[in-house]
Amino acid sequence: MHVPDGFINAPVSAAAGVVAAGAIALSLRGARRELDERTAPLAGLVAAFIFAVQMLNFPVAAGTSGHLLGGALAAILVGPFTGVLCVSVVLLMQGILFADGGLTALGVNITDMAITTTVVSYVVFRGLVKVLPRKRRSVTVASFVAALLSVPAAAVVFTLIYAVGGTTDVALSKVATAMVGVHVLIGIGEAVITALTVGAVIAVRPDLVHGARGLQQRLKLRVNGELVDAPGAAPAPVRSSHRKVWITGLVTSLVLAGFVSFYASASPDGLEKVAKDKGIDTRTKAHASEDSPLAGYGVKDVSDARLSGGLAGVIGVGVTVVAGSGVFWAVRRRRGADASPASVPDGV
Repeated sequence: MHVPDGFINAPVSAAAGVVAAGAIALSLRGARRELDERTAPLAGLVAAFIFAVQMLNFPVAAGTSGHLLGGALAAILVGPFTGVLCVSVVLLMQGILFADGGLTALGVNITDMAITTTVVSYVVFRGLVKVLPRKRRSVTVASFVAALLSVPAAAVVFTLIYAVGGTTDVALSKVATAMVGVHVLIGIGEAVITALTVGAVIAVRPDLVHGARGLQQRLKLRVNGELVDAPGAAPAPVRSSHRKVWITGLVTSLVLAGFVSFYASASPDGLEKVAKDKGIDTRTKAHASEDSPLAGYGVKDVSDARLSGGLAGVIGVGVTVVAGSGVFWAVRRRRGADASPASVPDGV
């Protein structure tokens, strides 16, 4: 759903940029409350993982493919404010280095793919976990539903943006029907990937999952043959190191981007297919980064397609994890500075 330059006119693109900038500023403040010494490293990894999985286009219909958007996954793992930042970092890296998503359309893409998916999915997720049994399985189920709904929601928002600032004269009803229809199918893939990933992290480190806070396993006592919560007991200590989780996640991301991505579907994704079929792409402009050495997810002057794509994927994961980790550590340090004794008023 990466919107290229030329789909949306300049005034609306600029307005979307203002919305995106405001949301990022708000998210930087909100992320201070979500990040701590355990989750700050995880946030950078989440951004890199989303980048890697977005390279894995999966077929959803004849001649059409889809890929993870990642807003739901990020929001549930590291929190909604941090989630917006995670996806925004990915979109920025993709636009600058890989010519994927227009630079003048960056505000549109952040508004659609980062803000919309994160907000919609987290609202749905929190609503579901309040009514479902307080079990880890409920978090996985809620993750599935939240991710499923977030993708067509993003399709609706794109349609609304296009209705206001579209540069081609195409019937809005046709755009809406085509966009929502194909992205409901893509949402199924999003839901499966999100639920599997959240479930895997919960299985080893539930304390690292923002959406599972308060559901950690408590110490048990056997009373009359039955296991009951120990009175006033703290949650059972976690034996798995967060460093092990981080390394495992990074290696997985590198393998996905550097090797598995070669087998991804070559069919156009949902937006590309709709744009071509409905004539939305007639005014697409050349990307400002089309001469980038990594444009098109390949390394310039490397003739072997497998090697070129794999190297580009590995570089992308590396750059994203470094950029994301830098942002989140800075946010974390700012939180520590705000909470320092010097910042506390006298008499408190």
